[in-house]
Amino acid sequence: MEIWPGKPYPLGAMYDGFGTNFSIFSEAAHRVELCLFDDSNRETRLDLPEITAYCWHTYLPGTGPGQRYGFRVHGPWDPASGSRCNPAKLLLDPYAKAIEGQVRWNPAMFPYRFGGENDQVETTDSASFAPRSVVVNPYFDWAQDRPIRRPLHETVIYEVHVKGFTIRHPDIPATLRGTYTALTHPSVLDHLKDLGITAIELMPIHQFIHDEYLIKKDLRNYWGYNSIGYFAPHNEYSGTGESGQQVQEFKQMVKVLHNEGIEVILDVVYNHTAEGNHLGPMLCFKGIDNVAYYRLEENDRHYYTDYTGTGNSLNVAHPHVLQLIMDSLRYWVLDMHVDGFRFDLASALARQLHDVDRLSAFFDLIQQDPVVGQVKLIAEPWDVGVGGYQVGNFPPQWSEWNGKYRDCIRDFWRGQDQTLGEFAYRFTGSSDLYEYTSRRPFASINFVTAHDGFTLNDLVSYNEKHNEANLDENRDGESNNRSWNCNTEGPTDDPDIIDLRCRQKRNFLATLMLSQGVPMLLGGDEIGRTQRGNNNAYCQDNEISWFDWESTDTCLLEFVKELIALKREHPVFRRKRWFQGRSIRGTQEHDICWFTPDGRKMEDENWNEHFARSIGIFLNGNEIAGKDERGNRIIDNSFYLLINAHHEPIVFTIPPTLLGEAWATVFDTAIEAFPNDRPLHAPQEEIRVQGRSMVLFQRMA
Repeated sequence: MEIWPGKPYPLGAMYDGFGTNFSIFSEAAHRVELCLFDDSNRETRLDLPEITAYCWHTYLPGTGPGQRYGFRVHGPWDPASGSRCNPAKLLLDPYAKAIEGQVRWNPAMFPYRFGGENDQVETTDSASFAPRSVVVNPYFDWAQDRPIRRPLHETVIYEVHVKGFTIRHPDIPATLRGTYTALTHPSVLDHLKDLGITAIELMPIHQFIHDEYLIKKDLRNYWGYNSIGYFAPHNEYSGTGESGQQVQEFKQMVKVLHNEGIEVILDVVYNHTAEGNHLGPMLCFKGIDNVAYYRLEENDRHYYTDYTGTGNSLNVAHPHVLQLIMDSLRYWVLDMHVDGFRFDLASALARQLHDVDRLSAFFDLIQQDPVVGQVKLIAEPWDVGVGGYQVGNFPPQWSEWNGKYRDCIRDFWRGQDQTLGEFAYRFTGSSDLYEYTSRRPFASINFVTAHDGFTLNDLVSYNEKHNEANLDENRDGESNNRSWNCNTEGPTDDPDIIDLRCRQKRNFLATLMLSQGVPMLLGGDEIGRTQRGNNNAYCQDNEISWFDWESTDTCLLEFVKELIALKREHPVFRRKRWFQGRSIRGTQEHDICWFTPDGRKMEDENWNEHFARSIGIFLNGNEIAGKDERGNRIIDNSFYLLINAHHEPIVFTIPPTLLGEAWATVFDTAIEAFPNDRPLHAPQEEIRVQGRSMVLFQRMA
């Protein structure tokens, strides 16, 4: 085999139409072998002949797409100092664009001997049990595909799992279900477009592994927060093959979604890897350069610093680790055409030394990068380390999962006392969290439910988690989900309980869609998806997590469609700037105004009333929209919202100070559907609002 020196950059395996350049970084290595595998799994080992700035590299003419490969790194084995090189272990390429196979769990996958001290090296060859990196064809016909770049304030995000969304869809051919291609099926596209979704946020699709302890219990890592390949689309979601075909399939998925006006946001997990702590397997980074890639305890480098609860944390203070992350992000934008990222446990990436640092090197690189700095950047602004809860503290160009929004809205609708003032902040975009850093309302990614926790249906149906299927004696998962203290848990035939649960679901969804900021809808909440009370279904790759399309709540689905259409049609629900409380166009009306149920403007003492759970909100649309389609009456974009979180009905009065001769009913969450006739109400009219419900009116000029 002809071997050329090659180049140190780009890292990974790069096919150019004639051959492939291989390059891997390792400061710890004394020698690096490139291992090539043929169709019969016969291995050929080649010493990488060149090293430039700790990058080991070569070029192989005639080697191209489909070639399976890995590395063996020779170097010191000294766990006490953090060095864990073990050439008996076949290692994945950190820059692999595709990965074939899954880990077959065997003691050979671990670098230390079982049954003894874990600093004794294990020398059994792992190649028979390890996944392989694959050389891919980088060429793809994108045709006219271009970034959509939809403004954040016009964005509606749909958090969804590639497999769970489509695996039981009756209209999708069985051979395609659960794949990237399934997301392009007409039935899926119609659902997303009819719903009004503008962006799907895919749960992790970076190559991940299924933990050994889960496999032993006949469970799987369903969520995918266990990355091992930051450039490779997960091979199990490919319906066309895993020897590079997954790359082409993923690109085709993005291309089709873009053609339908839907952006693609990736949930990315750069805070830790699947290799775990000192007792974990050796798959990639640990055997290449453990000291460079992972944060180790200063007092004993045998052990890993863990800000993530998974056993390890990537060492973002190291320049090559930062390069890995930035190269990965740019690859997904430039080569795979994705539109943004949601960063899992993003606070861990900001820990330059120990404390979370808004001026860390990671944020500096994002800020100045002409590619990554221009896409949607969403932080999960916490980790499990001390000081890790950082909601509101990320740099100005970032949006954040607003955990305070989730907690406040749940507390408010379950009747928690003294939440009215905070509710006002959350409903208007959380200016208390974001305005001081010159951010806009769309810095807040609003959500009531997400993959981690109860579904919306279960939030209003269970007081306690029911994670028994996880086989951990129901000890896992968050204990306090702020459920609404239902009298009966789980399925019921009681019509009163069913009615109240449905009303609460409509309350949560309506609040989410009318709030300022970017709404994120958990996939399946619009059709009433249940996980049977499991609030930590990370390992449930089965009917517990999968969408049950046959049981779709069609009334709820139509209600959500109407809500999203309402937000899309009326800019007052998706403002680019903060409410100022100032008068509009010289009138006596303000851009927003808060009223007591009897129609008086809210005073300071009203906000502080212990049992205050009801409020009227005037939202000034500031422009005439045109004629009502049902007649000649002129309507405008101004709305009056009545909210009653009490368990009993309350009588509201439409304030006499508001202009307009009539107000048309848009929806009432005590009723399962938007009204067709839009009943009219006069100023100063008394309106009875049912307990735990909200009513929206639109002003008729």
